[in-house]
Amino acid sequence: MASHVFKKLSNYASLVKISHTIFSLPFAIIGFYLALQNQSAAFDFLTFLLIIACVFFARSSAMSFNRIIDRKYDKLNPRTQSRDIPSGKISLKNAYIFLCINIIGFIVATYFINPLCFFLSPIALIVVLGYSFTKRFTFFAHFVLGLGLSLAPIGAYLAVTAHFDFIPILYSLAVLFWVGGFDIIYALSDMNFDREHKLHSIPQHFGINKSLIISAIIHIFSFAFILTAGLLGTVGLIYWIGVLIFGSLLFYQHFIVRPKDLSRINLAFFTLNGISSVIFMVFFLLDYYISF
Repeated sequence: MASHVFKKLSNYASLVKISHTIFSLPFAIIGFYLALQNQSAAFDFLTFLLIIACVFFARSSAMSFNRIIDRKYDKLNPRTQSRDIPSGKISLKNAYIFLCINIIGFIVATYFINPLCFFLSPIALIVVLGYSFTKRFTFFAHFVLGLGLSLAPIGAYLAVTAHFDFIPILYSLAVLFWVGGFDIIYALSDMNFDREHKLHSIPQHFGINKSLIISAIIHIFSFAFILTAGLLGTVGLIYWIGVLIFGSLLFYQHFIVRPKDLSRINLAFFTLNGISSVIFMVFFLLDYYISF
């Protein structure tokens, strides 16, 4: 019985790629601590837990909805045929139930944070769920995905302060361009499939060489927003060490993914970007606790 339950939970974790939460969660934590710093506020454990819950509920909603909407393409694509819905590990009905649970969970969590977050929760859901449709009509889908994840730092900031501010928006813009850039690299894996099935992506429209150049330029913008946020904020030396490491890992992926060698796309997509977000968060927190 226990092994059956564990297998079911494992399937749902696979459905939403729970490990990929590593892209948005560190920046949500950064947004939370940035708000504490700007408000000179004490750590609120309940608000922190609600923010973590929102990240997981929002991301699980987005991923499960994406898997539902894309199930036809996932079944046709050799790279994605083993995913949980096309392989039959999770039924379509159960996927819809799981989606509804996460949507409700997200809205309820925002209700207990503050009225502004609750009021904005439908807009956030429209963004993160709407991404799934964009690949059908625009190659800007990469940036819509980035926009969805970029809600993490500003959303966490709003959870504490209940008002918008300029610096957390800079972090959100950094996330938007960071995610958009590495999603372009990841989309190289499906370039031919997208062309065959009339799905839109930057690699599908511009080819390998130009896509890698576009991705690199976009990542320069991401790094610039991180730098600007530090220059305008109250940070110390440890923060800048984190920025340097983040930037080094950000641009290193452009050296290991070459037009004639795409074998390390997964290394660039998940490993390097996941490590860079966690390292940047750790250095941000170290700087916070030393200087605040």
